Amino acid sequence: MFSRKSKNTIDSLIGVSSSIEGNLHFKGGLRIDGHVKGNVIADADESSMLVISEQAKIDGEVRAGHVVVNGEINGPVFSSELLELQPKARISGDVHYKALEMMSGALVSGKLTHDQAAEPVLKLASSHN
Repeated sequence: MFSRKSKNTIDSLIGVSSSIEGNLHFKGGLRIDGHVKGNVIADADESSMLVISEQAKIDGEVRAGHVVVNGEINGPVFSSELLELQPKARISGDVHYKALEMMSGALVSGKLTHDQAAEPVLKLASSHN
């Protein structure tokens, strides 16, 4: 049960000076520091990790297992496992999650929808780091 799916490593990086137009499909872990105009979708949803850094901007749908956001997303977000919204996260779109961790300062302009297949898990992040 805890084999390969528990890995949280980053396999690919889109640098801060990179700009991509079109849909982006990935497996494993992906960190985005640049700008993506298109959908960002993990092919193996449950074992995937997506990190959207403070400098990153995505104009499109985001779909992955574990999603960490500290940048800007203009579009819907689907997280099948854990969604972490860090202090500089800005999301304009509906958010669908199984478990949610939201830090003080994060903003969501849209509807938060819990995945009804599991028990709700909300974790309040402590304000002291």
